Amino acid sequence: MKFIWSKNLLCGFSWFALCLSVCGNPTNALTEEQRLNISFEALSRLEGINLEKNPQLKTAIENLLTKTRGTAQFVQIVKQLKLKNQDAGLLEVATRNPANESGVAAIRLILANGNVDLLTNALQGSDAIKAVEVLGNSGKKEAVPLLMEIVTDAKRDLPLRKQAVRSAAQIQEGAEQLLNLANEGTLANDLKLITSAELNNVRWEPIKTEAAKVLPLEQGKDAKPLPSMAELLKKKGNAMKGEKIFFNTETACGSCHQIKGRGMEIGPGLSEIGDKLGKEALLESILEPSAGISFGYEAHQVELKSGDETYGLIVSETDDELVMKDLKGIVARYKKSDVAKRQQMKTSIMPTGLAQTMSAQELVDLVEFLSTLRKGN
Repeated sequence: MKFIWSKNLLCGFSWFALCLSVCGNPTNALTEEQRLNISFEALSRLEGINLEKNPQLKTAIENLLTKTRGTAQFVQIVKQLKLKNQDAGLLEVATRNPANESGVAAIRLILANGNVDLLTNALQGSDAIKAVEVLGNSGKKEAVPLLMEIVTDAKRDLPLRKQAVRSAAQIQEGAEQLLNLANEGTLANDLKLITSAELNNVRWEPIKTEAAKVLPLEQGKDAKPLPSMAELLKKKGNAMKGEKIFFNTETACGSCHQIKGRGMEIGPGLSEIGDKLGKEALLESILEPSAGISFGYEAHQVELKSGDETYGLIVSETDDELVMKDLKGIVARYKKSDVAKRQQMKTSIMPTGLAQTMSAQELVDLVEFLSTLRKGN
């Protein structure tokens, strides 16, 4: 059966559907999941409704919020209806899911509402490190003061302060402030190494160039220059050791690439990379990642009319919406009408300087492992 929707019918149906989902189905004809689906379908069509003038609808929505608290659906409802009194529930979602779409959407709503007190309290609690992580993933400049307060507070735990550096460096204003601390000589010694690694890897060239002077990267792992390409190709590698290098936290290849279901799916999958590239090409892709960017993995920088910006891969695009994935694999959706400028970058999303985390032999072992990744293996 098909329905022809009108605005009046829509209001009545929306109220009925929401009540149905929270009060139960008198005839037991629908499952809980079906009732929730009806409610969300109604909400998706609900626009311009004043809940204060619709007490029954308001009650139904409040009940639905209770049933969905802590979930992505909760965030969807709050965003759809532009509710301003649900920040505590949004924070639950944000700290439970600091690295996914629902968590990032939740923290952005809290920042947009200007609820600094709630966030300040969260940064003092047991979920502080998750709150710091999701603030960085938000990409919002409003998060920077909260993050920098932790960076500069020597009384806070060092792991939390290091995460605050990582998070601040994801936002241009935060990266600038970290660089200022280094220039002024006020950056704590126990944060210099992590700050150097982060700032030398940012996408903003002026910051990156200055960071290379003020906080230069360490030399290679063995403090020796790498041999020539020809010499590296002559060396014998160990694939088993190379697999461990690929998935360790220092090189962190698995944080961007997936192999047979293991790792993150941000850059190209590498399960059959040995069939596509020889050892020389594999070495080149590690040493010069921007020399050959795979089709569909071109990085884009998007500036929004609000003054915020985002950076990553375009997942999909319609006439009305742009869907992007950032370098942590977090998906965000933007209305085309909110985009002020977009630019395809010439540099790869894969960071430069990866070889500096390995000795020459470890680099050879990594390439050996990658070369064994073939169809059927």
